[in-house]
Amino acid sequence: MPNQSAPVLIAPAARVAPAPLAGRGVAAAVLILASWGGLLAFLLAGYRPDWHSPAPYLLVLLQTHLYTGLFITAHDAMHGVVSPHKRLNNALGTICALLFAYNWFPNQIAKHHAHHRYVGTQDDPDFHPTDHPGFLPWLLRFAWNYVTWWQVLAMAATYNVLKIWFPQTNVIAFWMVPAILATLQLFFFGTYLPHRGEHEEDNQHKSRSQLRHHVWAFVSCYFFGYHYEHHDQPYLPWWRLWRAK
Repeated sequence: MPNQSAPVLIAPAARVAPAPLAGRGVAAAVLILASWGGLLAFLLAGYRPDWHSPAPYLLVLLQTHLYTGLFITAHDAMHGVVSPHKRLNNALGTICALLFAYNWFPNQIAKHHAHHRYVGTQDDPDFHPTDHPGFLPWLLRFAWNYVTWWQVLAMAATYNVLKIWFPQTNVIAFWMVPAILATLQLFFFGTYLPHRGEHEEDNQHKSRSQLRHHVWAFVSCYFFGYHYEHHDQPYLPWWRLWRAK
């Protein structure tokens, strides 16, 4: 007769290998690039905002979302999941990183992989190593680690060129402001919320995830609020990340 007190052993679920990217990662990257570039061209050259209506403010938010998509695409390229072809993957990553306030893709790769390798430690470039880091001190340290003087100079030069050809108000509202807002959005939803505070000892990724709400997860940061899942399965592109939640 079987021992009724014997523990029941349940095998852990096998991790399913991701399906091949084929051309879908490239298609997603091109869609974001085309949407960002097309909307920006319209907003700079052909749009006359009526600031008494909600339309220009909504367009600022939409352009901010597309700016965020540029960096998310560059981030996916850092993990090699935009294209299985390395040159194409890195080319798209470089383009998207440069369009997002002149970030330099090779430098970003090294720092981002250091973040994954040393998450939540002194060697993590994204982390603020204090017991109770506040939002602003963490943001300042984050900016210090990532923003370079040549980026600031390149942005200033581009601004001065753009305002020659386009209305200054449009350049500020639809090119500069969305870049700043997208930076705050990426930091808040992709770094600060997932990594702040204490984590369980068995949380090897020192990351947490937002509650399961796919629409909000996409709108807020292209599913990167599901941050534990990203650290656990970094081979998943943003448009597949929701499936891991």
